[in-house]
Formats: sequence, C-alpha cells, structure tokens
Amino acid sequence: MTKTAEVKTIRKIRVENMESSNGNTVPNQFIVRTDDGTYFQSYSTIIAFKGFDGRIYLDESSWDYSTTTGKYRNIFLRENKKETMQGIKDGRYILTNLN
Repeated sequence: MTKTAEVKTIRKIRVENMESSNGNTVPNQFIVRTDDGTYFQSYSTIIAFKGFDGRIYLDESSWDYSTTTGKYRNIFLRENKKETMQGIKDGRYILTNLN
C-alpha cells in the first residue's frame, strides 16, 4: 500500500538587495517580495510591510532605528521621515510588531 504525501501550498518569496540612489547594491538592506506584499528588511529586522490590500505596517520598535535604516525606509516608502511620522499620526500607517 502506498501512502500519498500531503501537498501544501508553496509560497513564493523573492529577496533582493536594495539599491542606493546611484544604482549600487546595498548590503544588509533587503526587499522581500511575497504573495501577500512587500517587506523592507534592514539586517535581520523587518522594518515595514506594504500589503497588496494597500495597508502599510511599520515595526513599532524599529521603524526609526538608525539613520541608515531611515534612509532606506524612506526609499521603500518613497517619502521622508516627516511624511512617515504624519502617516503614523493620521493612521495611514499601522504600528505593530513585525518581528
């Protein structure tokens, strides 16, 4: 008698290094694309998530961790820190634990 293996859905995930404004690959700053949306990861910490439903989540303790993290978060969100802070204040961005 042969057992049939249960087949689970395999999620597609693609990881790529971010690029600087001059087109160079940046080490330790990653874009992670999944079936649910796109993550920005700095080193081993998830900083932000853009869902395909339009919602944007920021990690409550790491979204503004350092100048370097902020620089690449700004690129990911396509805005500056002041605009990000306003998005948090007005509820466009959701602060949560992403890690």
